[in-house]
Amino acid sequence: MSNTRTFIDYLYITLGTALTALALILFLNPQQLAPGGVSGISTILFHTLGWDLGFSMIVMTVPILLIGIKLFGSQYGIRTIVGSLLLSVFSWIWTWIFGSEGILNSSAEASLWLSALYGGVVSGIGLGLVMKAGSNTGGTDIIAQIIARYTPLSLGTSLFVVDGIIIAASAIFFGLEKALISAIVAYITSAAINKVVLSMGTNYAKTVYIISPHYEEIGSYIMNSMDRGATLMNAKGLYTRESRPMLMTVIPNQDISRLTRVVHKTDPKAFMIIQETVHVLGEGYTPIEKIANDSDVTKH
Repeated sequence: MSNTRTFIDYLYITLGTALTALALILFLNPQQLAPGGVSGISTILFHTLGWDLGFSMIVMTVPILLIGIKLFGSQYGIRTIVGSLLLSVFSWIWTWIFGSEGILNSSAEASLWLSALYGGVVSGIGLGLVMKAGSNTGGTDIIAQIIARYTPLSLGTSLFVVDGIIIAASAIFFGLEKALISAIVAYITSAAINKVVLSMGTNYAKTVYIISPHYEEIGSYIMNSMDRGATLMNAKGLYTRESRPMLMTVIPNQDISRLTRVVHKTDPKAFMIIQETVHVLGEGYTPIEKIANDSDVTKH
């Protein structure tokens, strides 16, 4: 990857974590909205124990990252570490600048819903930028990966369960109404993320071709540990005229370094081709019927 592309990616990570932390400090935390994630747990700890948001996220994120590295290896890479730490740093910065009361009048009836709307949208845009750069903010994503690895649950279901537990816990401390609104925030955030990382022209995933005699082991890892599909194709070398199996899979940007390390560890002589993928339609990605029914897309 060129230096320019690397610079742009880290710019996205910085801007994305800054926006995500801003949504937390200005809208979500002041209204006691905890829509899952480490930030949701930090919100609960802030209002129950008085713990600083940035401090809480660091305390939880670091051991979760270490556990993830211990179980899965160093595939999370520097970008995930940077994303996780920057989210805590920006939370400190925005709290120092704006305080912990937010910018809306909490006594106004509309403030709760405005906070849910703007908090969800701003944090979703921020997280979308981070994911577009092939990174994430760690936390419950790693916990979900651990659950998915050691249980029959898929990665998506595991993440839903983890965030659901956090939202349910917020109901105990903040009441059922705010927990239900937190669930709405989680949905708005997810929708905003999709608009950023799944928009046309956004390289949010890569197509990977792998040629290796250890294709069975690599393919098993892709399906069981990464919760992604793979296709086995027959390739033939033009020079050698030898036929050999080739794996093809589509991987989100944030998982590319993880897959590359596993392939290299399994077979240092493996041959990999990694291509930018603008849009992926089908199971696990954008539903194909959504694009087929989108008039803005079908016009082109």
